[in-house]
Amino acid sequence: MRTGLSALLLLGTWATASTLPASAADTHEGSAEAPASAGLLTAMQHDFGLTRSQAEARLAAEKTATAVERKAKRAAGSSYGGSWFDAGSGRLTVAVTRSASTQTVRATGADVRLVKHSAKQLDAAKVRLDKLNAPAGVSSWHVDPKANKVVVNVVSARKSDNDVRRFLAQARQAGPVTVQQTSAAPETFAAGTVGGDPFYTGNVRCSIGFSVYGGFVTAGHCDQHTGAVYGWDRSYVGNFQGSSFPDNDYAWVNVGSGWWTVPVVLGWGTVSDQLVRGSAEAPVGASICRSGSTTHWHCGTVLAKNETVNYSQGSVYQLTKTSVCAEPGDSGGSFISGDQAQGVTSGGWGNCSSGGETWYQPVNEILNRYGLTLHTA
Repeated sequence: MRTGLSALLLLGTWATASTLPASAADTHEGSAEAPASAGLLTAMQHDFGLTRSQAEARLAAEKTATAVERKAKRAAGSSYGGSWFDAGSGRLTVAVTRSASTQTVRATGADVRLVKHSAKQLDAAKVRLDKLNAPAGVSSWHVDPKANKVVVNVVSARKSDNDVRRFLAQARQAGPVTVQQTSAAPETFAAGTVGGDPFYTGNVRCSIGFSVYGGFVTAGHCDQHTGAVYGWDRSYVGNFQGSSFPDNDYAWVNVGSGWWTVPVVLGWGTVSDQLVRGSAEAPVGASICRSGSTTHWHCGTVLAKNETVNYSQGSVYQLTKTSVCAEPGDSGGSFISGDQAQGVTSGGWGNCSSGGETWYQPVNEILNRYGLTLHTA
């Protein structure tokens, strides 16, 4: 009984990554079920406390905001100060530094806010922070377009440490900075080998992110530099073809030996398995869901982009922060918004009992780095 249940769970997990047996793959391809956004409704109702119609309206508003964001950024030009989605109003707000830009940006369908610092100036300040040596008491930092500052997150219990105070003094000299407190330091979510879950490499279990043609992408810290990757049945799947950690947290694995890829993210019975149709980047404030081999399916909100996370192994740059929980073994798993791939799970703090925050490595950066093509439905 135990063996049968493990096999069932693992079979589903490989679907997340992309390796279903022929019968399961055929089921997905022939299904008349609605696309990913319809499958997300149940989870959104549960995690956000929405009615079905409210969840449908939010998904539609987020899809519009994603399209508007690209147009508004072009319209704002050098005046662009960042943007964010507001779930209450269902609209995207774009920050600009010049009043002359407001009408042009508003014409794209976005709300407009005048700010002091452009996105370019804030990004430059963050780059200066990235060059500093951050102590363990500093968990991360990112550009917050709504605050129009660089937010530095400090572990509450370490806020009075001398090395934290020195870092903050240097950070304030780098540009407009504000400090926030967090309850814990971030950690990666790799786990020791646990029987019955994918995928295995060395003595680590991680989760698969997204199918690409020829393999799948996952987190870089999952690469134990043993080369080989094994599936739920311990059969050989492929090898790490490239990985980076720290600095980045991404990797890709080739798939062969009877395994193949499909454009699916596993819903773990919480929602229907989700088809992947693209990788359009969701704005800050949008809803987002994560699938992983330990805690399965959970949803939350995009909190920040381009955040530098200070892990014990070293800093990782350009991560996206979310309010979604995760636990060891979820590393590398899929972050998806609607039917659009967003990224692979890197690390975070907390757990799925008490809550927490989790970061992901944006998938488009991984695709561009290795010249990969996302497998889409």
